[in-house]
Amino acid sequence: MRVLITGITGMVGSHLADYILEYHPSVEVHGLIRWRSPLEHIRGIESKIVLHQAELRDLNSLVRLLRKVQPDRIFHLAAQSYVTVSFDAPADTIHTNTIGTLNLLDAVRIAGLDPKIHICSSSEVYGQVTEAEVPIRETNPFRPASPYAVSKTGEDMVALQYFLSYGIKTIRTRMFTHTGPRRGDVFAESAFAKQIAEIEAGVRSNPVKVGNLNSVRTVADVRDAVRAYWMLLERCAPGEVYNIGGNRTMAVGDILAILKGLATCEIEHVVDPALLRPSDVTLQIPDVSKFQQATGWQQEIPVETTLRDVLDDQRNRVGRRVGVRPS
Repeated sequence: MRVLITGITGMVGSHLADYILEYHPSVEVHGLIRWRSPLEHIRGIESKIVLHQAELRDLNSLVRLLRKVQPDRIFHLAAQSYVTVSFDAPADTIHTNTIGTLNLLDAVRIAGLDPKIHICSSSEVYGQVTEAEVPIRETNPFRPASPYAVSKTGEDMVALQYFLSYGIKTIRTRMFTHTGPRRGDVFAESAFAKQIAEIEAGVRSNPVKVGNLNSVRTVADVRDAVRAYWMLLERCAPGEVYNIGGNRTMAVGDILAILKGLATCEIEHVVDPALLRPSDVTLQIPDVSKFQQATGWQQEIPVETTLRDVLDDQRNRVGRRVGVRPS
């Protein structure tokens, strides 16, 4: 079996590649990269995978890639995934996420291939829900509250349209908050962890700068998420959509409290108005029963373990940057 992972150099893509290599060693793993893609997350497995340069915005490059690789499965994880950045670059976000997905699916059609394709949408498509709508089901209305959410709504619907119109075997997920080692610094929990690690190392002073701490969500580990994604293409039917998310509800402030409790020194925090979004989604609790019934998947890694690993990852990054050995 040949698998193609777009976004293989990101947090989720690299963990998915790790998972496949460890648990399905007979699978041939291919990854889509751009010439400027950072490779640090896949350095340890680079000799075990095959990397290809292509661009989601360039249909011809995708057609050439697919004809060369002829994958049996595609995990489409590449995206502009930073909500805050999407307010500064809305057109770029929509072009990358929506048009990029359309190009990928059209390339599959043009190449005459028949892979199963995981399309990674987002819980952000639901926007701000009411308490009566919690837990959020897959049938909940879309109310995208950011350009990123709009782009993921488009991606979600393009995937459905290509299934309905052309029989392309797309299966969509709407993943709720997930994190772990290799998380980008711009996300709340990793931004907290980075600042804590820098304070511990003496390269910055208190306080940690934070945004909205009242947003409520569930948290899952990225390593549980990629296991779910593999099960998705093993056991789920094309054309379907599934919520996936953690089983523990907490506010962003609770995440910060856990990280502060793991710190080796006293940590203070202050709200930075620059970190508050023009519009925010503050209630994200999923109903994941449809996916669990289809696959048997359950969250296995506790939130405390996940956040400890996020903090240790940031300690290692800071240590490499400033030459300080993490404590």
